[in-house]
Amino acid sequence: MAEAADIPGSTPSPARRWLRRTGALLAGAPLLAGLLLPAATTAQAAAPEAPKEAAGTGTVSVALDSLTPNVPTDGDTLTVSGTVTNNGKQAVTDAHVDLRVGSVLTTRSAIADVAKRSDALSGATGSPVGGAYTAKFAELTPGVAQPFTISVPVDKLKLDGDGIYPLGVTLSGETASQSWDQVLGARRTFLPWQPDEPDASTKTTVLWPLVSTVHVTAETGSNQQQTPVFLNDDLAAEIAPGGRLEQLVALGKTLDVTWVIDPDLLASVDAMSGGYRVQGADDTTVAGTHQAAAKAFLAELQGAVTGKEVVALPFADPDLAALAHNGTNVTGSLNQLKAATDVAATTVETVLHVTPSTDFAWPVNGAVDPSIVKVATSAGADKVIARSDSLEESGDLPYTPSAARPIGGGTTAVVADYRLSTAFQSDLTNASDATLAVQNFLAQSLALNLQTDKQRSVVVAPQRMPNASQAQAFAKAVTALQGSSWSQAQGLTATAAVKPDPGAATAVPGRSSYSSSLRKQEMSKTAFQDIANTQDKLDNFMVILTDESRVVTPFGRAINREMSTSWRGRGTAASAYRQSVASHLTTLTDQVRLIDKSETKLSGRSATIPVTVQNSLVQGVDHLILRITSTNPTRLEIAGNDYEEKSITVSGGHSTSVKFTTSANTNGKTAVVAQLFTENGQPYGKEVVFDVRVTEITATVMLVIGGGFLLLVLAGFRMYTQRKRAAARAAQAGEDGTSENAENTESPEGAAAGPAEESAARSGAADPEQPSDETPDTAAESTDPSGTGERVDR
Repeated sequence: MAEAADIPGSTPSPARRWLRRTGALLAGAPLLAGLLLPAATTAQAAAPEAPKEAAGTGTVSVALDSLTPNVPTDGDTLTVSGTVTNNGKQAVTDAHVDLRVGSVLTTRSAIADVAKRSDALSGATGSPVGGAYTAKFAELTPGVAQPFTISVPVDKLKLDGDGIYPLGVTLSGETASQSWDQVLGARRTFLPWQPDEPDASTKTTVLWPLVSTVHVTAETGSNQQQTPVFLNDDLAAEIAPGGRLEQLVALGKTLDVTWVIDPDLLASVDAMSGGYRVQGADDTTVAGTHQAAAKAFLAELQGAVTGKEVVALPFADPDLAALAHNGTNVTGSLNQLKAATDVAATTVETVLHVTPSTDFAWPVNGAVDPSIVKVATSAGADKVIARSDSLEESGDLPYTPSAARPIGGGTTAVVADYRLSTAFQSDLTNASDATLAVQNFLAQSLALNLQTDKQRSVVVAPQRMPNASQAQAFAKAVTALQGSSWSQAQGLTATAAVKPDPGAATAVPGRSSYSSSLRKQEMSKTAFQDIANTQDKLDNFMVILTDESRVVTPFGRAINREMSTSWRGRGTAASAYRQSVASHLTTLTDQVRLIDKSETKLSGRSATIPVTVQNSLVQGVDHLILRITSTNPTRLEIAGNDYEEKSITVSGGHSTSVKFTTSANTNGKTAVVAQLFTENGQPYGKEVVFDVRVTEITATVMLVIGGGFLLLVLAGFRMYTQRKRAAARAAQAGEDGTSENAENTESPEGAAAGPAEESAARSGAADPEQPSDETPDTAAESTDPSGTGERVDR
């Protein structure tokens, strides 16, 4: 950002301050010259060639473990503690640790330059305070660390006027090969000095983020409480006493800060407090055991945020930049951001009992371009937290302007200060590094205040997930800042409402200016397509459920988590999570399915075909349509058409069979397709295809049966006529016999013929079939068509 003092020789402060600083600089110049010239002369006389040990960072490392107070005032005693370690191969004799105070630094960039070379030997800072304010060592053995502590009254440091003074801690001594006193190690830090009340204090907004990674899966138990299933038990470690999140809460509750909270974290801890399970090996789960820690954490957090400003991020802190760059062309992606925003306030209110602001969007690292701003404000936010290394000043202003400024479309950019916001991003597990970070932060803050007498509002937006050591150093710096004379705490909403500086930059940088390193960490378009596919499947599933909340809530929040900013740099884990959500949803949707059918045989002209729908869910399903379709309606019709549909309702854990009426027009095999549909016409689940084989009686067989029946009728008629003739002949023969008996005359042929013909008649009655008749090919059967409801062989 543009600064007055970044221009050599320029001093934007008022005349009074200018005179004080100029006097301090002039007073310090002779001291610095007196230090450097004799030292240079001595070094040249004793050693024509500069020793290697004295070059670079030296052979002795100096660690500055603590400096108290961080912001001294008149009458204070400054105490500096640390260690010195001889990293060379020779012992250092007559060693002594000195404090050195350099000339006041007048620009923020000058402070940054000194911080970059904090352990360099060249350009040693000022002259030693000397006297009793020195730590002496007879000898420093190679590889051995020696502690030191030096306490000095502030008035002995000769600090002239308010400003930022370089404070050097140096180790000097001799070695066997270089037997003259020389600086062998150094460490520089900063001493903010503000003895007078400033003309105008800086209103400083400190964001205190409470964000974690994704911990909860889409899976829940089948019980009434729907016990959540966690990916692992890492969250328990974070919220346990001494854990990262627990320390953030413990540190933050003593500070005047604006809490920026991911509602997903609250929902996860709240779910844990009521009982949870953790994924194990081979698709198993084990009971979680940290409910008490979750309850204690929530209780502590509720107390910490009471009376404080709370900003709620959208649920699961979606990656706005990735969505803007890779997701807007995927249908439904912006709807996910809207859904995540809609549940944010409710979640915070339910868990913490405070009403949060949802007006702020926070892209990763505050990096913005027009597409990010458009997406960030699409779900209702009208303020975007940017950062000054993205929305840069043009250089027209001689000072850092206030954070708020309009960027068009009714949107306000709240620009966090880059140097203050990034002061605690490095590894601060070492006490010396943490001390340097704290002093650098304070120095930058005071330098910003000294740029002008105009009051300004600035924002400090640290990294989303500081570790424990970073959080501790940050909290220490904020504590010192809020106890200083040049800074006053202010909430984010108030800072956003401050009247913008007319000269502040308002042009959002183009898309090409977005950091390539940040872009490489973004979710791909394929990832957003996977998310959209899962959402489509969820939408299709929820419409058939009698209690959709049991599925929509866990899966809806899991889909939000798939877009989380916390996946940056963890592409493999992000992909695995998306796959697990989709896989579990498939497992549930497959619980409602059609039972496979084997080949079905129809032994008549018409019959009913049963199709079974199974519901293995714990809840009932309805609004389902079962359709069966004949692939050859000419041969086989379904209810007189090529298909038929019926509504389906199945209770949880049950199956139901639905019967469809079919009619056969000809024999043979026909494929039938059974498919479930939702009421809006979307296919549900896999189709089931089965064959129906028609074995009904054919027309040819009917002709044969009809011909056989006709033969039987004809045979009966012939029997009738033969019997009638036989009876007539018998009657005639009787008459002839009576006449002959009267005449006492007998005819033997006539007597023989009558019995023979009767025998022939009886034979014809018993078997009317003639020798030329063929054997019938079918047995006599009823020719009535098969009735509906006939058994179907499967």
